[in-house]
Amino acid sequence: MKVMQTLYTIDSMGADLKETEVTKLLMKKFEQSRQLFSYLIYFITEVARYAEKDSLHRSSKHLPSQEDMKVNTKIAGNELLWKILESASFQTAVNEYNFQQIIDAEFLKKIYHTLEKSEEYQEYIAEQSRSKKGEKDILLFIFSALMLPNEEFINHIEEFFINWEDDAEMMNVLVMNYLQKPFQLYMTDLISTDKMNFAKTLLSTTLEKKDVSMELLKPKLKNWDAERIAALDLIIIQMGICEFLFFETIPTKVTINEYIDLAKEYSTPQSGQFINGILDNIHKELTAQGSIHKKNFKNSTL
Repeated sequence: MKVMQTLYTIDSMGADLKETEVTKLLMKKFEQSRQLFSYLIYFITEVARYAEKDSLHRSSKHLPSQEDMKVNTKIAGNELLWKILESASFQTAVNEYNFQQIIDAEFLKKIYHTLEKSEEYQEYIAEQSRSKKGEKDILLFIFSALMLPNEEFINHIEEFFINWEDDAEMMNVLVMNYLQKPFQLYMTDLISTDKMNFAKTLLSTTLEKKDVSMELLKPKLKNWDAERIAALDLIIIQMGICEFLFFETIPTKVTINEYIDLAKEYSTPQSGQFINGILDNIHKELTAQGSIHKKNFKNSTL
């Protein structure tokens, strides 16, 4: 997805860029995703920690009520919360991006009070013991039930993160996975070295082999109005052709399915069917020519 976005940016610029400039654009895409992901986790932790602030504020009133003096702060001691807060990669991200300047204190307070009134929260604080599942579930609830469906929150995110629309689905998966197993994903290294190297290679190969992919593609466009074909569709097809020819460890069916999904998600409503037809046609032609050479892995269908 990030390679596709980078190629689209380059195409929109209409300029020939040096290899270092191309790589820099790709890295910027990854950095934007890392920043967004880190902020989503930060916001969850701030909602949970707000219980202590709320308790202090209410108990400090001139004439606090009995209710003011008995604010339950169990969530502020959430064991998963503190594993995240004490994580070196989390602390690095928070300090690096200075999230304190972004967060809206009044909106954060509003989210907390919505949480406080929820049935899920009342069940959480009523439970005297702490369980790993309970600690995890309440943080997941903050994210999935109070943040994501909240239009005001989405507006807040879009104000500071221009990549939200492109990354929203991926962020949902990343955050859910992180809360399940927070130490299998480091914010300072959101993308593994292998995946980063793959992204760089796919990007450079798609650019360098554009003439090769277009030579294969153009005969398949005879029945199509080239001017009306979405630029993103052409980029996706070029990427798919490059995977067919130059990435021997990726099964061809995987390539076709991945790019159909990308087209459906990011291009036009008709793009999935279009991409499927074109890539399948080119795949058959290359196979007949003996041009596709893949490593045969156990349980893989090439």
